[in-house]
Amino acid sequence: MSPESYGILSLLPPAVALGLALWKKQIYPSLLLGVWIGWWVLEGWNPLAAAGSTITSIVAVFEDSGNTRIILYSLLVGSVLTLMSATGGVDGFVQWVGDRRWVTDRRQAQLVPFFMGLLITVESSITSLVAGTVGRPLTDRYRVSREKLAYICDSTSAPICILVPFNGWGAMVIGLLAVQGVESPVAVLLSSLVWNFYPMAAILLVLATIVARWELGPMKRAERRARDEGKLMADGAHPLVGEDVLGVERLEGLTPRAINLVLPVLTMILCIVAGIYFTGRAAAPEGAGLWEIIQASSGSTAVLWAVIASLVVLAVLNVRPHSRRNPERAGMSGRAFLDLTFKGMGGMIPVVTLLILAFALGATVRELGTGVYVAQIISGAASGKLAVVGLFLLACIMAFATGTSWGTFALMVPIAVPLAAAMDGHLSLYLAAVLGGGVFGDHCSPISDTTIISSMASASDHMDHVRTQIPYALIGAGVAVAFYLVAA
Repeated sequence: MSPESYGILSLLPPAVALGLALWKKQIYPSLLLGVWIGWWVLEGWNPLAAAGSTITSIVAVFEDSGNTRIILYSLLVGSVLTLMSATGGVDGFVQWVGDRRWVTDRRQAQLVPFFMGLLITVESSITSLVAGTVGRPLTDRYRVSREKLAYICDSTSAPICILVPFNGWGAMVIGLLAVQGVESPVAVLLSSLVWNFYPMAAILLVLATIVARWELGPMKRAERRARDEGKLMADGAHPLVGEDVLGVERLEGLTPRAINLVLPVLTMILCIVAGIYFTGRAAAPEGAGLWEIIQASSGSTAVLWAVIASLVVLAVLNVRPHSRRNPERAGMSGRAFLDLTFKGMGGMIPVVTLLILAFALGATVRELGTGVYVAQIISGAASGKLAVVGLFLLACIMAFATGTSWGTFALMVPIAVPLAAAMDGHLSLYLAAVLGGGVFGDHCSPISDTTIISSMASASDHMDHVRTQIPYALIGAGVAVAFYLVAA
């Protein structure tokens, strides 16, 4: 059976998995059930064969080197966070900021991760991680809910990376346009930025929630709980990062030092830039330009290098033999460093489990041809002024169901280019609709790695993050639809 022939059945696994997760707030069994249902369809409605294929598909996640690198990166992030706490980096950073009175209230505490997210545009996962790592000690101190922090991190990751596309995102889109025969793909991408309404709306909405306290529904309840009761998470919440990582006390004899947080974070940022360049230069043909180098780079390799480099920096700063002559320079032993490294990795098991199930579900819906089916709907139904709106909405649906904006771009850009020509429309407008819709899914799908990492970086319950963020995402999508109707 070809992927195209599954038709509407290809929507069943993501619909069940995502719907059940949002309804019952049980993300792990929901994703597992979605994978099984997908293979139930693929195996001709044989439940036992589907169970076997489900296990096989989960194991097959590790056959993809990119997936494996992301999983290793997530584990090592736990080590970095644990060591930052144990070496006094978190305490030192909070004291350092407090002594300078840069942050004195809840609003300023939220603006720190917001602007960190806007400034770091090289890779969406690093954007979320740095914003959450730097912002969480401050937002915790000023009673900002973890759901709000996750929303800030998520809204300044994928949206800003597509609006400042001098990164792997931009290189990927340029490559897709070039394959379609577009003469000036860089110019088309840059001209599409002014039409990319959803990412702009997402960033402005999160700024409004910070500055004007424009809180809606679940987010309003979460913020009231944190502000009035001091509960950063809801009762019964299950944060993706546990107390094994965040609850580590500073080691005896170590003084709080902000450098144990600031320097590893700066190292991570610099190494991701270097990693993208060097992996791209190694893979690109000789004489390739900057865009070709970025396009050929491996983001997953770069982020793995970056987090390993941060661990090395933490080791250099803190691992040293005890000195009786200079007790202030006392550090930790190599054994203690390794123990904390593995303890931090253990605390990331919930994140890794979620990533594995999300990758398995993504592979299952690709096998079913879910994206192909949705693409066929738009290619056959788009007409007139509604073509741009249709592109945007179906890109939203596809990205939300599959959890991948890049996969959505790969399927929808080849449709948008000829559709724009057939409608005698501006290609940049049609491209922006696809990119904005893809970012919508990456921004709020429970199975998007960017959304998962935002929950991880903020130590939030994953489904609480998704539920509190979706109202804002839907408002942003509504704003984008209105502007596309006018622009088309």
